[in-house]
Amino acid sequence: MSQPASLVQQLRELTGAGVMECKRALEDAAGDMEKAKKLIAERGLASVGKRSERETGAGLLKTYVHNNRIGVLLEIRAETDFVVRSDPFQQLAQELVMQIAAVEVESVEDLLKQLYVRDESKTVDILVKEVIAKVGENVRITRFARFAL
Repeated sequence: MSQPASLVQQLRELTGAGVMECKRALEDAAGDMEKAKKLIAERGLASVGKRSERETGAGLLKTYVHNNRIGVLLEIRAETDFVVRSDPFQQLAQELVMQIAAVEVESVEDLLKQLYVRDESKTVDILVKEVIAKVGENVRITRFARFAL
C-alpha cells in the first residue's frame, strides 16, 4: 500500500532519513508514524557497523570556551564535506565539546564510554552512532584537547 507523499515528507523531516527509506518504513508500519520512526532508528543503527571502517577524509575543528575558565578544541571527521556541513553533524560537534568541557576525560576511547550528560540513558558512543545512522556516513572523533584554569 502506497503512503501519501505528505506522510513520507513529514517522516523525512522528523528523522532525516531518505525518501525511499521513509516510504518503506511507513509501509512496514502500516502508516503508523511512531512505529515508522522506531523502524528507521533501528535500521539506521543496524547499518552503523558497516560504515565503521570507511575512511573519514573530511573534518571539522570545533571550539568551546566555558566562562573563560575551560576551553575545548575538538577534531571530528566524516566521509564528505556535505555531511560535515550538515545540521546533525554540526549539532553533534557542539554536544561533544560541551560534554568534554563538563566532564574531564583523557582519551577518545574514554569519552565514548562516558554517559552523555544531557541524557544519561545513553553513552557518548550511542550519541555518535545515532548521528552516523542519520547522516549515512562514518563519523569519527579523532582527537581533542581540554584546557582548564
